[in-house]
Amino acid sequence: MTAELEQADAGRDFIRDIVQADLEANKHAGVVTRFPPEPNGYLHIGHAKSIALNFGIAQEFGGKCHLRFDDTNPAREEQEYIDAIQRDVRWLGFDWGENLFYASDYFDQLFAWAEDLIRAGLAYVDDQSQDDIRLSRGTLTEPGKNSPFRDRGVEENLDLFRRMKAGEFPNGARVLRARIDMASGNINLRDPVLYRIIHAEHPRTGKAWSIYPSYDYAHGQSDAIEGITHSICTLEFEDHRPLYDWLLDRLPVPSHPRQYEFARLNLTYTLLSKRVLTELVRGGHVSGWDDPRMPTIAGVRRRGVPAEALREFIRRIGVAKSNSVVDLGMLEFCIREVLNRTTPRRLAVLRPLKVVIENYPEGESEELEAINHPDDPSAGTRPIRFGREIYIERDDFMEDPPKKFFRLSPGKEVRLRYAYFITCREVVKNASGDVVELRCTYDPATRGGHAPDGRKVKATMHWLSAETAQPAEIRLYEQLFSNPSPTAANFAADLNPNSLEVLRDARIEPAIAAGSDAAPMQFERQGYFVRDPDSTPERLVFNRTIGLRDTFAKEVTGKK
Repeated sequence: MTAELEQADAGRDFIRDIVQADLEANKHAGVVTRFPPEPNGYLHIGHAKSIALNFGIAQEFGGKCHLRFDDTNPAREEQEYIDAIQRDVRWLGFDWGENLFYASDYFDQLFAWAEDLIRAGLAYVDDQSQDDIRLSRGTLTEPGKNSPFRDRGVEENLDLFRRMKAGEFPNGARVLRARIDMASGNINLRDPVLYRIIHAEHPRTGKAWSIYPSYDYAHGQSDAIEGITHSICTLEFEDHRPLYDWLLDRLPVPSHPRQYEFARLNLTYTLLSKRVLTELVRGGHVSGWDDPRMPTIAGVRRRGVPAEALREFIRRIGVAKSNSVVDLGMLEFCIREVLNRTTPRRLAVLRPLKVVIENYPEGESEELEAINHPDDPSAGTRPIRFGREIYIERDDFMEDPPKKFFRLSPGKEVRLRYAYFITCREVVKNASGDVVELRCTYDPATRGGHAPDGRKVKATMHWLSAETAQPAEIRLYEQLFSNPSPTAANFAADLNPNSLEVLRDARIEPAIAAGSDAAPMQFERQGYFVRDPDSTPERLVFNRTIGLRDTFAKEVTGKK
């Protein structure tokens, strides 16, 4: 078996099995899937699973995948969201080519088919309010009640529906409903709403329409117009499938797609409700849709998560028919796995503490060699400067350390990575008693971090030359929610108050400051970081993508 076939076999799932069986049975000449977002917000990582599934199936079976915006609610839709969705799909590594569509492309046809339903006695205009319709729909154990307007005649329904289109009635005054069965065990078949009055300007059609189709009505018919062969939805649409088929069976559509459902992505410490994400933005709990704490695709991209890592995560969790919750650790493992393999290493001191090396000649410095990637010799090396004054990490020093603290303390010798052994001789404090500076000595014979007499030290620390280090702002991100199972109903109570820490006095090596792109990198001993779009030449800003410690690796790979 070839490597390609092994990889494809490893990614098999029940939907791919259905597609293959359909092709082998000659049910379709080719595969056509679609990703159908509503442009009323930014995409989140749950959407990434659907994107990878729909576009992935099209690629694997030599078909095509449409990007279709289900833009049927102008009161909530904006061009900003349309642009963001296209940007996110491309960033994930997928392209729809010429197959970009909108439900609004089909508004005329959808209206004409709605009139066909009215003429067939399968739809009627209802004057009840939204609340009355909801109350009369019944419950899971009680049937609904017929609308008093259910038996209107065809001509009256056509007249009212056309007047709705003409804009004669205010929002909520009337709706068009399918006439199916108010006693159905499936509430979705209890005369669902097909059209509602919305007086709002549409991003694409402007003010041409005063009525808009419901998602349930527009979705299946749009699939049929585009010749979709496999309409793949998340599991909550399973109960909508009978309505999907009912409409297709009763309209003169050019094709009859089949709907298949899979389990949506649920992740610990995460909420993927679009309502909650919108409230997080509007309530000022985050800085925007692309806040690096948000589970939006824009947010994880800004945080520095590689698209490859997100695709690998989706491949690992697979496609199932039953809902489950995935441990956030699996996503973090995939992120670290990709970043560890691909990112160059650099030095940064997040909380600097000054060190003066008293026996190093004043006014002098030297150039040392640092490796760019320990597992990739072809990545080469870079020069770093060493001198009398350096910065170390404040957490790497303790004046009165516990027994197992092996880093710097009075009288203790440690290794400076790529440089020398140093020993702390004196601690300098300010008037408040805070440590502000260390006085140390170095052993010139240990250049490169090796002692010719073979003596060992138990700690190796990173550092930066005080002369060449550049100032930077570092943003340390954690999970937005502190509860592994946050609730959408009361999400604010589960917000993590420590989800963001901003360090404004950090120092970075010149090789970091000199870069201008947003490629991620590893700050040695600190984690993986990426330059934030807020950065300017005068104010460098970096986001921590993820720390180095991976508690999930043992579970996934069996390695510690």
